[in-house]
Order: sequence, then C-alpha cells, then structure tokens
Amino acid sequence: MLGGLENAQTQTVETSAAEDSLAMFVSVVLADTEEVWAQIFENSGQTYRQPKLVLFSGQVQSACGMASAASGPFYCPGDEKVYIDLSFCNELKNRLGAPGDFAIAYVIAHEVGHHVQNLLGVLGDVQQQRQRMPEVEANKLTVKLELQADFYAGIWAYHAQRKFDILEPGDIEEALGAASAVGDDHLQMQSQGRVVPDAFTHGTSAQRMKWFKKGWDTGDPGAGDTFGRGAV
Repeated sequence: MLGGLENAQTQTVETSAAEDSLAMFVSVVLADTEEVWAQIFENSGQTYRQPKLVLFSGQVQSACGMASAASGPFYCPGDEKVYIDLSFCNELKNRLGAPGDFAIAYVIAHEVGHHVQNLLGVLGDVQQQRQRMPEVEANKLTVKLELQADFYAGIWAYHAQRKFDILEPGDIEEALGAASAVGDDHLQMQSQGRVVPDAFTHGTSAQRMKWFKKGWDTGDPGAGDTFGRGAV
C-alpha cells in the first residue's frame, strides 16, 4: 500500500468515474515521492519544495506553454508542476505494452525526477547549455538529463520500499517494462520503422532501464551522474 495523501498538492480537472481510482493512485504516488525526496533533501541539509500535480484531459495551459495529450506526461519548471494526462496511463498499457500500476508509478517518479533536477539547478543549467549547441549535440545533452530522471525514479522506488513497503512481486519488472517501452529506439521503430540515433531525446530502452535499475540497486542519489564522460 502506498503512503497517504496528506502531503499531496493536487490540481485536477473533473474526471469520469472510471478515471477516479486512477487519479487517486497518481495522487498517492506523488505524495510518496514528496516524503521520500523531503527526507533525502533534509539529509543533505536542503529543503525540498513540493511540486503540484495537474491532471488534465485533451490539452492544458502551463507556464511552459500549451500542451496536448500527444506530448505525454511532462514537468514544467516555470510553475513547478507535473502534468499528467490520464489517457496516457491507458496508452502505456494498451499501445506501448507496459501494463501495471508500477509502470504508471515509474512515469510519475520520472517527472518528479525533473523537479528534483530543477531544485538542484541541473535543469536550468542544461537548458542554458542547449541554447548554445547544434541540435544533435543538444539532443545528446537532453538524453543525459532524461536518464538522470530515470535514475531518480529508481532512487524513489528504493527509498519508498524501505519507508512504506510498497512493492509487490513484479513491480520492479513493471517499471523496467515501462522504461523499455518509452525508449527512443523502441518508439521510433514502432512509429516509423527505423531508428535515428541523432534524433534521440530520452535514451534507448536499454539506457532507460539501466539508469532506473542503478537508482533502484544503489539507493544513492549521488550515483546518478549521467553527464560524466562515458557515463551514458
């Protein structure tokens, strides 16, 4: 059982009865990420500022601009909110072949990983560097950013298990399945029948699984330097 809702800050749209339980699950996962990251930040003498969750349908206006369901889940540093279109959770299961509650939990924890990067200054630094780079080089840097967010998702799973005893048999496999399903090579092959490495922006299936698992295996937030030479 995941932890309570008492720390969740959630802004939602109206949901159908069928979506209510999923919306509750997403909110509970967010609450658990807050408790885990608050403790990790406190241990290093820092204060964790909680993100807000926005559940939307169709399209949504964020501080980062207008976004549609086609963009998938995302984090906006401008308003420090995690945006989740509940239809993506069904797409993850039905189109991408990654079923299970923990597959969804991985996606949420990944977006919260971007919030952690924002609080640590990594996100802003990468965005500034990307503006001075050719597209191919900027894409490579973005991949490193995304893989670190995968690592942080694994960190969350490690500490949440020890704090809340949340895992059931097969949960980590569900998360790894989701990481594989949203790998650039897998998505490109599925959509266009070929792989274009220069266009990668999130990392391959193997890379995404590797970094999530490294977070899960080590539980050490300092072990996630995806930006070092030869790290990715």
